[in-house]
Amino acid sequence: MDSASEANIIKVDRWNPDAGVIKRAGSILKSGGLVAFPTDTVYGLGANGLVPAAIRKIFIAKGRPSDNPLILHLAKTKDAESLAEVDARAVEVMAAFWPGPLTIVLKARRRVPADVTAGLSTVALRMPDHPVALALIEAAGCPVAAPSANRSGRPSPTDAEAVAADLGNKVDLVLDAGCVDIGLESTVIDLTGPKVLLLRPGGTTVERLEAFFGELLETPDYDSKKRSPGTRYKHYAPSVPVCVWKAGERLDDSIDPAASGFLGVSSPPAAFARTILFESEENYARGVFSGFRQLEAEGLNIVAEWPRPLGIGLALRDRIKRASQL
Repeated sequence: MDSASEANIIKVDRWNPDAGVIKRAGSILKSGGLVAFPTDTVYGLGANGLVPAAIRKIFIAKGRPSDNPLILHLAKTKDAESLAEVDARAVEVMAAFWPGPLTIVLKARRRVPADVTAGLSTVALRMPDHPVALALIEAAGCPVAAPSANRSGRPSPTDAEAVAADLGNKVDLVLDAGCVDIGLESTVIDLTGPKVLLLRPGGTTVERLEAFFGELLETPDYDSKKRSPGTRYKHYAPSVPVCVWKAGERLDDSIDPAASGFLGVSSPPAAFARTILFESEENYARGVFSGFRQLEAEGLNIVAEWPRPLGIGLALRDRIKRASQL
């Protein structure tokens, strides 16, 4: 029996999730179990964010290094105050961007387990913009620690099938509400100092953040960057090689189009065995991880078009770079 068939998957309506199913999922989290659930960005692997034993199950299920911090997901902005030192600037940011694909890093309060923070003095907080996620967090009655619901280093899951393929029966329950909206993880910013640091580009664009703050975001040093999940190790990578092609340039001679698949928004530079074209960079971002998985399943090497460093393209660059080890 394959891992997908072993997974306990329940379909739920995105806008009107069954109350009984949500209650059951919340009870699993309360009792220390694992629930995979959809967010606006990718599917998350959730556990009770205040119970160390439950949090450690995330690391075991994913094979995730213990020095990689987790994000705590909230259903109400007021819940942030019991977990972090929330100043006036943080309140303004939450009011402007939550719910949504923005994670903020703040000084952690003592009640946050070290398993969540990876022993750091900071904690990452987010409120996802997805009815199923918010209903689940509310039913659990606790902050939900949740990285992406995949094996560590693999492409993030944008649907329940990808969760099941990677994690199978390591998850107590998978809530299937269809494909996610954004397809890339949240943007992470650090608000612990006078300057706003961009720790990870993601679903909230840098342009929107800089317009809000009225200044350019700062680039973090190595120690500051460690406060964000998904920045220390190879991530988002399929088991086949990922190469990058820049529009207008010649395809590298080392790439065999007959043994490769192409992902991007431009006409491909050769006749590939398989081509997946997207109408926009937003769609490219939404489909890049599922595209990785599709081409991997077909045994093809991957050639990914290098997007423009604008809007969601900046986050897309980051994911492709990590997958290809550029």
